[in-house]
Amino acid sequence: MALTGRESEVLILKELLQSKEAEMLAIYGRRRVGKTFLIHTTYRDHIVFECNGLHDENLQSQLQNFWYALLRVVKPGLLIAPPTSWLQVFEMLRSYLETLKGEKKHVIFLDELPWFDTPRSGFLAALGNFWNAWAVKRTDVLLVICGSAASWMIGKVIFNRGGLHNRVTRKICLLPFTLKEVKDYLRSRKVSLQDYDLLQLYMAIGGIPYYLRFVKPGKSVPQIIQALFFDTHSPLKDEFENLFASLFSNYNHHIDIIQALASKHRGLTRGEILENIGKVSSGAFSGYLSELIESGFVISLQPFLNQKKETIYRLGDEFSHFYLKFLYHKRKSAPWIMISSQQSYKVWCGLVFENICIRHIEQIKHSLGISGIHTEVSSFISTGKEDRYGVQIDLIIDRADNCINLCEMKFHNDVFVITNSYLNELRKKCELFKTYTKTRKNIFLTMITAYGVSKNAQMLNIVSNTVEMKALFQ
Repeated sequence: MALTGRESEVLILKELLQSKEAEMLAIYGRRRVGKTFLIHTTYRDHIVFECNGLHDENLQSQLQNFWYALLRVVKPGLLIAPPTSWLQVFEMLRSYLETLKGEKKHVIFLDELPWFDTPRSGFLAALGNFWNAWAVKRTDVLLVICGSAASWMIGKVIFNRGGLHNRVTRKICLLPFTLKEVKDYLRSRKVSLQDYDLLQLYMAIGGIPYYLRFVKPGKSVPQIIQALFFDTHSPLKDEFENLFASLFSNYNHHIDIIQALASKHRGLTRGEILENIGKVSSGAFSGYLSELIESGFVISLQPFLNQKKETIYRLGDEFSHFYLKFLYHKRKSAPWIMISSQQSYKVWCGLVFENICIRHIEQIKHSLGISGIHTEVSSFISTGKEDRYGVQIDLIIDRADNCINLCEMKFHNDVFVITNSYLNELRKKCELFKTYTKTRKNIFLTMITAYGVSKNAQMLNIVSNTVEMKALFQ
């Protein structure tokens, strides 16, 4: 199957093939996001050796697995006996690579690298020795190391303090598809849906290519979601725990954080998360939270002007949001067509739409014509007290041209209408923001909706800019 999207990533991969020096590429991103497919598709004619780490297996199994991978490519007689250490393994790999002819890049692809690194195995030290003693001196070597455990890849490889220190020459954090990439991907599979329907599908499964491959043409979104999650043999019914178990050690701690964030759609501070899960602050908790951020499950938003110095954390993974809301711990569920017609689902859609807008901030900036202007994206919360009102703004675009876009995000199946009561609410929100922040910048109230905003007197009185759903698909 042809590759969809990933234009900037493919450009990097092709540039590495033209390099006149040894290159080490680290590519990481959550499970099912398409890392392996990207490498296989782009480097199809250049991979000379490939091996995939084994999940939750011991050193002996990992060595044997690598040995078998070598046996598939080396000439008979080159390998005499199975290896007993990683140093032996990489010496065998070096001997094989030295037999290859030609000046083009020879790609060595080590997939799911964290799984190779069993306790006290010496894997990273041996990999560092292979690179420093031999590979870095070559002009024809491109080592691609890949892993789903993003925090491990960053901490153990990219910021390695040992033999791999500063050895990664390029890195790619592969993110889920954008809405545009989802649309293009599904069209390549003969699935044609309107933007509004695609947006609702995105709210359930996000931009994960593996999940999207189960979407069949000729089905409505309620039918698709029913088949993905609620039918007897639904492919994603058990995906939630499998997903976290495959990514993290002690993954129940990660799920606790995810559940806490799912319960508060506006987001939580670090202290509020700890209170919600009944834990005290610790280095271990910091690690769990960092892993979720690096893997793309959690969005962190800095407070406007850092006034409170309290980062807001939001659950950014659409699949987890959907699963926890509609499937987690539910013994039996009504057909999805009935659930999706309820008001509670419509309210939930509005909440998830906010996260999708935050994820598509570059598309919003492009629609506003401010792509070339330096911006800071943040949120603002001021809790109410006896002597003042509280206010919360979930998305603020603070611009270097002396302007601020205060974004209001509303998901509605028709043109959105601003009523008198909502007009008063928006006025108060803008006034309180100015009062509490003491900003002197121009304030532009910006509405982000599915089908635009009705140009009635209330809209003309308060709204400076509008962004429609179609802009998110650009």
